[in-house]
Amino acid sequence: MHRTAWEELPLATRRAVAARTGLVEGADTATEGIMSPLACTLRTPRGPVFVKGTHADAPTAWMYRAEAAVTENAVLAPALLWEVEAGGWLLYGYAFLHGPHPDLSPGSPDLPDLVDTLLGTSRIPWPAVVKKKPLLARWGDHVPSGRAEDLVGHTLAHTDMSALNMICTPAGLHLVDWALACPAPAWADTAFTVPRLIHAGHTADQAEAVARLVPAYAAASDRAVSTFARTLLAVWESRERISPMPHRNALTEAARAWADHRAVAA
Repeated sequence: MHRTAWEELPLATRRAVAARTGLVEGADTATEGIMSPLACTLRTPRGPVFVKGTHADAPTAWMYRAEAAVTENAVLAPALLWEVEAGGWLLYGYAFLHGPHPDLSPGSPDLPDLVDTLLGTSRIPWPAVVKKKPLLARWGDHVPSGRAEDLVGHTLAHTDMSALNMICTPAGLHLVDWALACPAPAWADTAFTVPRLIHAGHTADQAEAVARLVPAYAAASDRAVSTFARTLLAVWESRERISPMPHRNALTEAARAWADHRAVAA
């Protein structure tokens, strides 16, 4: 996807944003992430602002509106500052979070903050006003036959638990980019984190030991978690076949290690 630079936006769009932020002194286009046609950090007299958006008539414009509504309900998300629709663009401004991405490797000092964040994501109900497919429907035919009930849930789940979507701040570890959020079991974000921990160097057993520090995950049935692990592997294998990307193979192998571990443990 071509990422539009701030300077390439129509003048009407930039003026509408400046009316919210004050004079834009400069902009740095984001180098991470692939989904948003525009994603940048604006330098303004009031401090940096992260902006993302798309063409107002794009088929995906609804996703940005839904993400904004979700973000307002997700206590671990950056604050939504404003919405601008002008010059044919739909843009959202979010509070800029200062800090590095966490280290998810074994023994990392960031792991306790990660557990606190997962505890937080397990407690927020899905906002009924936001209409999105639940995780079960998103995964569709990849769910093993007769196991659909294992993935039913109504918690606000982020679902994209990459360390690149995590920011370590003085107030704790926060999550950015809620575009893929959906209703899911309370333990879903913790489960999504298990293969990320394996990818970062944990064994499957070590990763699950971290996950079990989150009460919602510890209370989930072994069958439900195993269904999740099997389905996630099937989903990631399918994505790798259809749209291979450099990072996907290692993540799929981590998901496979987890699914195999659970199969043996069962």
